[in-house]
Amino acid sequence: MGRNADAIDEGVAIALAAARLSVKNTILVSTISLGESFDSQHFTGTARGVLIALADEQAAAAESVSRARKAAWGRHTQPHGTHDYRDRDVRNLRRRAKQYAGVAKALRVKAEEPDELRAIVEGAREAAWHDVEVNLQGRLRVEAMRPDQDPDYASMRDARMQALRLVDLQKLSAQARRRRKVGAAADDDAADAVDVS
Repeated sequence: MGRNADAIDEGVAIALAAARLSVKNTILVSTISLGESFDSQHFTGTARGVLIALADEQAAAAESVSRARKAAWGRHTQPHGTHDYRDRDVRNLRRRAKQYAGVAKALRVKAEEPDELRAIVEGAREAAWHDVEVNLQGRLRVEAMRPDQDPDYASMRDARMQALRLVDLQKLSAQARRRRKVGAAADDDAADAVDVS
């Protein structure tokens, strides 16, 4: 029973981490992309839905492994692949089905515990804030950095100068030519207008 309990605990821990990640992504989309205000109650419902969906996945996995166990029972030939189970696999498949079912049951219980849902939402909110913070710090560091603070300034200087010559100056030159052409055409039109009168 200890090995099953440990496997179930590990499965639940992995599922809770996946739930936090899913809720974190929902928080980021909702608050940043859609401009909505953070409402923990709204995300508590999201957390519940994610846990139930994960529980459904685990229950489906338990059913699949149970079907594989029934199909393997009494088969003693050589397997033809990784998932081509035989009678010697029946015991392991039974254990795996129990573990999947145990994780599904634990997740359904957690989906109905308000404290657990709040903990998932709070963990997701902190993770979302951390992502935003890291992104802002990185952008501020790059955008506000002075040359004497940039450790790569000297090594990247040649590349920047080459880009300036090949891209920026070429673009600037093309824009100047276009302006001269447009200006010359406007002067010709003005001269034609003067000659007509």
